[in-house]
Amino acid sequence: MKRNDVINFKALENELQAALIADEKYKRENAAKLRAVEQKVASYEEFRGIVLASHLKPLEQKDKMGGKRPVLWNCHTSQGRPSQDETTELSLEKMLFQPETSAEFYRDWRRHLRSGPERYEALLQLGGPKLSRLFQMDVGFGLLGEMLVALADHVRPADRWAVLGILHSLASTGRFTLNLSLMSHAERESCRALFQKLQAMGTPSPEGQGLGEQLGGLQEEEGLLQELLMLYHLD
Repeated sequence: MKRNDVINFKALENELQAALIADEKYKRENAAKLRAVEQKVASYEEFRGIVLASHLKPLEQKDKMGGKRPVLWNCHTSQGRPSQDETTELSLEKMLFQPETSAEFYRDWRRHLRSGPERYEALLQLGGPKLSRLFQMDVGFGLLGEMLVALADHVRPADRWAVLGILHSLASTGRFTLNLSLMSHAERESCRALFQKLQAMGTPSPEGQGLGEQLGGLQEEEGLLQELLMLYHLD
């Protein structure tokens, strides 16, 4: 076998493990949705809570009866402020946010990217094409709304075209219409506010580029914006 033909078994193992985790998450959440429908829950919030808590397991008898429990230790909280090395490590994790699978994205999004600005910058860093590849099958329950909230709260005029590209890529993911319909009322309002901000950013500036060049780029952006308004059911 030639040197270039050597199989990277470690990479294959990691890819398989990520695929198994994503598949397990999908099956677990889908089963939770079916249970919620069968139980005829009274509100969307209750339905959402059941799905988001689908990964939790009930306590065993030994846990309930005062059995010996393992001590949970968190180096970032048990000793006060984190050290400089720990802070640097966490910052690097956020800067190097480059998930290769949807499972890795979901894990790091929830574990490392807690604030709105961090999530907004991470989405810009990945960009629309990468997000489209990661979520080709499905964005995942609850994640679409969280992305739209981060974009709505922190969108900047200079990022208008990049944000439109992200929105277009998300709209092309699997079961987008279903995920859109499952967003909470607050997430829907954030989505509406995001598009209102993007529309308000459409006025060309007299400085910098020539007016003709600005208008040409603006027409392209406006065309994409109108398409997205229909895709997100805001037309």
